[in-house]
Amino acid sequence: MKQILIQLDTDPHPSPFDAIAAYDAGVDVVLGFGEITPENLADVVQGAMFPRGPEGLAQTAFWVGGSNVGDGEAVFSAACKLFFDPFKPSIMLDSDGSNTTAAAGLAMVRDEVSLDGSRAAVIGVGPVGLRTAELLRGEGAEVTVLTFPPDVFDGKFRRASGIKPAQEAGFEVTEPDSSDELDAALPGHVAVFAAGPAGIQVLRRRGWQGVDGLQVVVDYSAADPVGVEGVGRDDALADEDGIKKLGALAVGTPKMKLQKRCVQRMFETKGTVMDLDGVYDVAVEIL
Repeated sequence: MKQILIQLDTDPHPSPFDAIAAYDAGVDVVLGFGEITPENLADVVQGAMFPRGPEGLAQTAFWVGGSNVGDGEAVFSAACKLFFDPFKPSIMLDSDGSNTTAAAGLAMVRDEVSLDGSRAAVIGVGPVGLRTAELLRGEGAEVTVLTFPPDVFDGKFRRASGIKPAQEAGFEVTEPDSSDELDAALPGHVAVFAAGPAGIQVLRRRGWQGVDGLQVVVDYSAADPVGVEGVGRDDALADEDGIKKLGALAVGTPKMKLQKRCVQRMFETKGTVMDLDGVYDVAVEIL
């Protein structure tokens, strides 16, 4: 029986990136469906659940993707509610790659620094930043969530759209008015994760170099210029004066390994649910 992965994508066109990752993970057939919403997904999900019977669902799985994480979470939740014993296929949520990126980044540094009871900072309230903050909290860290200071956008104020979701997730969000204020907020944190938009430097070298207590700095942005000045794209926990640097491309390769392994795991155990915590469990295991 062939392995079939059903893409439930919230964008008009199902992601070719996700489809290629699925094929590289060994899936036989990928069926992509775009513009999926909680209101229109029932026919697609049920049409995939019933033809093979309960046992055949071990070879059928769902991947919720798309560029809008909030929409993806709504589709993921709605899809899970359609499952019932014994019709419970596996399902994964990785909208915009945010779950696998955050999980890979944290899994790579969790053994480099003691997070439980320590303070960690996340710069950026977008999907990857918020997921990183949630995972850090799960590791027992006290998390400081910061928005980007307006001056990093060359004086053009850019509203941080992720503040409300971060607050709803239980985080207090600090909004520095300048890069100087951002720098001043970082001493005392053992780790700093920068989750900025592509091509925007959100943290200067002076903001992390020699900072009291800092042991690890992570940059998720690979575009030029990188998000953290002085952190190279390929830095794989490179040491600089006692601070280990992890660059975006050094996170990207393990992230792809993780994404493929999560797909494979869904076909190994029927009914596997790959939410953020499920993805992180796999990341800790393999990375």
